[in-house]
Amino acid sequence: MMTNARLATASLDDIVFDGRNQGYGAYQLRGLYQRHVTRALAIATVLLALLLVFPLVAQLLRGRLPAAPPKHAEVVTLIAPPLDPKTITPPPVAPPPGAPPAQPPRVATVRFTPPVVAPDPQVTEEVPEQAALAEARVGAVTAAGTGQPDPGELAAVEPPAAVGEAVDSHLYVAVEQMPELPGGGGQAAIVAAIQRAVKYPSRAIAAGVEGKIYASFTVNNKGEVVDLKIVRGLGAGLDEETLRAIKSLPRFIPGKQNGREVNVSFTVPVTYKIQ
Repeated sequence: MMTNARLATASLDDIVFDGRNQGYGAYQLRGLYQRHVTRALAIATVLLALLLVFPLVAQLLRGRLPAAPPKHAEVVTLIAPPLDPKTITPPPVAPPPGAPPAQPPRVATVRFTPPVVAPDPQVTEEVPEQAALAEARVGAVTAAGTGQPDPGELAAVEPPAAVGEAVDSHLYVAVEQMPELPGGGGQAAIVAAIQRAVKYPSRAIAAGVEGKIYASFTVNNKGEVVDLKIVRGLGAGLDEETLRAIKSLPRFIPGKQNGREVNVSFTVPVTYKIQ
């Protein structure tokens, strides 16, 4: 234990390690702690001073260095060699008197194909590729050319007026707006109207013939029923009665495709049953 006289002059380490083993490493580390802190503070101060002074020194040295002369881009001027005095340019050849004027180069053309909706077996002409149209001008026929077209001669090619008529004459099976009777109701109303119009032939009743007849007809772009025929009949006068009943239908509301009236084909079943 420390006496009061030693306690007055003892350090904090002496008080903490009083009566303990001071030969242990902790006592020496605590004794050197203050010295390490002072040394670290001095080193940090020197490094901070260098970081602050270095930019200033670099700026002073840069101002004293001589400025480098500006670099000029080297300009190279190309000069054509002098003409050989012995070379004489021949004058242009004048056409002989009475000769026809020179024709301008003929431009390659690609025939314009009007778009016609048709099944694949009926397509007889291929539409030209975009690559062919890029190097040629659209024309009435396909022809090889001898030169490039003059930009002033290029003009928009109007499609032939027969395109609309070709679309109208095509026969459709399904369109955006199907033909309907004046009262509407779709195909069910058409079949019902045919069933009401038929009259059972006495010959078929006597023979006991009954069943279904499949008939096809076309509603043209004017709403008229045309091209009637029996796809599968029963005979005994039932086929003729079915065609008569279809002909007696009122004028249809024509079908439309892309806002245009078109021809539409129908195939309907008509049932005959003896009551």
